Amino acid sequence: MNVTLTLRLLMHGKEVGSIIGKKGETVKRIREESGARVNISEGSCPERIITITGPTDSVYRAFGMITYKLEEDLAALVANGTVTSKPPVTLRLVIPASQCGSLIGKGGSKIKEIREGTGAQIQVAGDLLPNSTERAVTISGTQDAIVQCVKLICVVILESPPKGATIPYRPSPTPGAVLLPGNQMYDTAEFGTHPLYSVTQGGLDLQQAYTIQNQYGIPHSELAKLHQLSLQQGMGAVGQSSASVLPGT
Repeated sequence: MNVTLTLRLLMHGKEVGSIIGKKGETVKRIREESGARVNISEGSCPERIITITGPTDSVYRAFGMITYKLEEDLAALVANGTVTSKPPVTLRLVIPASQCGSLIGKGGSKIKEIREGTGAQIQVAGDLLPNSTERAVTISGTQDAIVQCVKLICVVILESPPKGATIPYRPSPTPGAVLLPGNQMYDTAEFGTHPLYSVTQGGLDLQQAYTIQNQYGIPHSELAKLHQLSLQQGMGAVGQSSASVLPGT
């Protein structure tokens, strides 16, 4: 089934920076070696959209290279002692809501089949992404499991085209939020100047948490607690429930 396919990934700024690489070298290599078009949304938003388009084989190659790079970044955190155990690679796909029913299947049968067949965790968000008709589908696991999971998801979405018009999600800075250097975001109304606001605010991003750790002097133990809490909540948004394990709150 080598037809034209488009995958949209929602990523935090730090992850996108890793995929772009120094002077754009990493993304250039991904484009050249995969043969897929890889576009990254512009703007000083905490989140960016990476769009991968091309024949299915090319898209899968590009996706595999992106997940491999993210896994390398996580392995580096273990190597330099930032963390004691490697967190799973976690990615969010952006999929039209009209296709999510086919992905879940009757009584959750399809999503269960994909989980069991690949070993990856997969969750379909209940709510639409802001100002769009799309939902986030979060996948986590080993690099191999994620690639196999995405291939199965693509089979489903190719067999079930979106119904009606799709309003694509476009990330934008949160109203009332302040952007810190390196695309960190906090909201003065809710969390004061807490540097982990962007992490606790929406879908815990451990890679981002660890990269800002040294800048703000946050102890490893606190990040470990945050990691455990996120796993207990299935990598969902932690929100204010994490306040008890954050220093200085």
